[in-house]
Order: sequence, then C-alpha cells, then structure tokens
Amino acid sequence: MSSRVKKDVAKLIPLALIMGTLLLVLMVLPQAVRYMGRAKGIPANIVVDTQAVLGEMPRPWRNLAQGGEESEPMFDDVTDKLKALKPEYIRIDHLYDIYQVVSRDGSSLKYDWSKLDRVVDDITRAGARPMLSLSYMPPVISKSDIIDQPKDWGEWEAVVQATVEHYSGTGGKNIDMIYYEVWNEPDLFGSFKTYGDKNYLNLYAHSVAGINRARGVRQFKVGGPATTALYKAWVDNFLNFVVKNNLRLDFYSWHRYNTDLAQYEKDAQQIETWLEAHPEKDDLELCITEWGHNSEIDKGYDGTFGAIHTIAASRVMMGRIDRGFVFEIKDGPGATQYWGRWGLLTHEKWGTIQTKPRFNALLFLNQLGNERLSLAGEGSWVRGIGAVKNGVIQTMLINYDPTGKHSEGVPVRFENLPSGNFTYKRTDFLGGVKSQTVATSSAEWATVEFMKPNSAAMLELSF
Repeated sequence: MSSRVKKDVAKLIPLALIMGTLLLVLMVLPQAVRYMGRAKGIPANIVVDTQAVLGEMPRPWRNLAQGGEESEPMFDDVTDKLKALKPEYIRIDHLYDIYQVVSRDGSSLKYDWSKLDRVVDDITRAGARPMLSLSYMPPVISKSDIIDQPKDWGEWEAVVQATVEHYSGTGGKNIDMIYYEVWNEPDLFGSFKTYGDKNYLNLYAHSVAGINRARGVRQFKVGGPATTALYKAWVDNFLNFVVKNNLRLDFYSWHRYNTDLAQYEKDAQQIETWLEAHPEKDDLELCITEWGHNSEIDKGYDGTFGAIHTIAASRVMMGRIDRGFVFEIKDGPGATQYWGRWGLLTHEKWGTIQTKPRFNALLFLNQLGNERLSLAGEGSWVRGIGAVKNGVIQTMLINYDPTGKHSEGVPVRFENLPSGNFTYKRTDFLGGVKSQTVATSSAEWATVEFMKPNSAAMLELSF
C-alpha cells in the first residue's frame, strides 16, 4: 500500500467512527426516549383483598345517550341490542325540533307527541328510563331559530309543563323517575352565558316554573346545565342562583370528551371541591351526560381504542360520578358503514346493524359482579376493578395508553383467599381464554399478567 493510500485511509477512519457513533445514537435514541417517557409513569402492582367488600358495585356506564342524527326514531330495530347492555337511563335531546312536537293553532299551542313517543317507548322497551334534554326551542315560539330564546317565556313554560305532564303524568305515559335536563350544551348551542341578555339562568328558572305547574305526575328529577365541559364559573353562578331563588335542582351535568383520563379525574376532584362552597347542594347527583374520547369524528370510535378508553374512563368515574352517559348509541347515515362516528352501533343504511368494540366494552364491564372488592396498586396506565360474582373472585385489568405504545407486566396478588385449590382463568377483551388449576393451601397467591397496549382482561378465581 502506497504512503498516499495509507494517508487517505487514515483520514477515513475518524469519519467512519463519527458515522458509526451517529448510527448508534439514532438506533438507541428512540428506545431511550420511550424508556424516559415510561419512567415518568408509575407501573401497577395490583393487590386484591378478597374478603374486603367495599359495597355495591357502582356502574356509571349503564347510561347511554343518543344525538339528533336524523329525524326518524333511531331505536326501532335495536331495542334487543340495547337491552343486552342493561341501561338504567337513555338520554335524548332535540325533543322539540327533530320530533316536531309543538305547533300553533291561532293563539294556542298544539302538541303532537307521536314521533317522540316512539323513541320513548323504545327506551322503556329496552329496560331503561328516559333522560329528556329539554331542547331545542320550538320554532313556533322562538325569536329566530331553535337555539334562540322564546318570544314569550310563558309559552316556553307551557311547553315544559306539557312535556312533564305527558311523560311523567299518571294520565300520560306514567313513567316514574324521568330525568329532565334543561337544554343541551347551552354555552355552544345558543351561546348562553350565566349573565347578560341571553342568560341560561333565566332559561332554567322559566323551565322550573313550567315544571312546578305540572299536575298529576309521578316522581322525577330536574337538572342541568349540560355544558360542553366543566366550568367553575358555571358551577358557582348556577348554584348561587338556584339557592338564592329556591329553585329545584336534583343533578348537575356536563359533558367530557378527552383521550386523557386525567381530565376525568380532574373533573371529579374539581366538582367535589367546588361543591364545598355550596353546602346547600352537597347532595347533588353528578352526571356526565355525554362522554367519549373525541367530540369530533374519529376512527377510534370504530375500533379497539375507543373500547379500551370506554372501560378505563368508566373505572375512573366509579364512585365519583353517579351517571356517565356513553355517547352515542347509533351512528347517523354516513357515506360508509364505518366513518368514525360516535355510535356503539352502525346504521342500517349499510345493511345489518353491527356492534362496534365499544358496545362489547360495555358488555365486558357488565360481567363484573354486584359486590366491589378492595383493590390497590393501580399505576399510570394499568387500572383495575375488583369484584365478587356468585362466589367467583374477579379482577378486571385495563391498560390504557393514548399513544398506543405502553405494555406492562403487571404483578397481581390476591390476599385472604379461602382455603383450597381453585381454577384461575384469564379472559381477554375480544380475545382468548386461558385457565389453570392452582393447588395451594396459602391464603395468598400471586401472578404476573402481561398487558399489551390498550388491552383489558378479566381474571377470575373459582373455588
């Protein structure tokens, strides 16, 4: 090798070292970033006390909502499917615009309940009670459009009174314990404030005035404001107003769409704190009357992501939010069968109505027994629910990560076990089943369960 070639090779060695180092950094950096990201969270270490029954299992997920996707009643062909979800309440809005309830005959108002009755009848056939969102403004009494105020508040009061008497009335539908919610997203639909000329507080006061005039009715509840999110100014101004004016308010409601479960936790923490300033209303029911991971069209609603979010968010609400109304029951008629709409079910426009993974998520949650067990050691991604069902010890694990990347080996320890051998079974959400016989005389037993990103599993011990 000539001296010139040797010099050229010598020059290339540092360059090769630099390129090799750079390549190594590029290969390692993503792993390091993922590791650092994970290091910011807390891994789960689940401990279930099989003898510590906390009480009846809270089931906020047994409440459903349907938006105004189309003018025809949407539940005619799905009541059997809905019944399988065991809903306690089903919420509908757009009562007075889509279902064309109110018309005018000279100076008098006329009511045609036929279309709305079909929807309410389907709700009761599904085994649920209705939550009726008193919305929107009937065109015949509005100043302009369906999200405006009425020309005459007395006519709005008459509409509300007629609604309550028809559905809660002993001479009408005679339905017990309906929830009446005043309006839907007033801060969006109508740009209502809690002050000024277009004031939601006035809308609520006149609604309650109409409700109070209803006669011959069964028990019911009334509340609001069903805002697009939870806002402190709305909470304070609304509660101060109803207390000052001695207005009935049985539940406080808002909506929540977010992929981040921390926002659901924040809502629960904040409303609990804010209610401390309103001791007269510390017994309010708390209702999230629409919720999901995105208020816009999102492909996650057609797949597993939306399902795992539904299970995980339901876990967050348990014991803190009385009712969480999953939005929504059925898709509207889109351009394709699966178009990222919020529905648990597809639309019949595309043939046989199909259940989506979120529908199955609610079925999965309903497998939990009626008694809730003490469960500790939840982490940043993996959460759990302990239960007893007909003597079978259950633990539901949910690994939810909005980025879809986090997997985890989860230690699970069962304490205070009955004596004797048992069968241990794992059932994965939308997956397989594995079981084994465990021979032990110990009062404790531990295992490690691997959880893929955005997955859920039911663990069961049968003695």
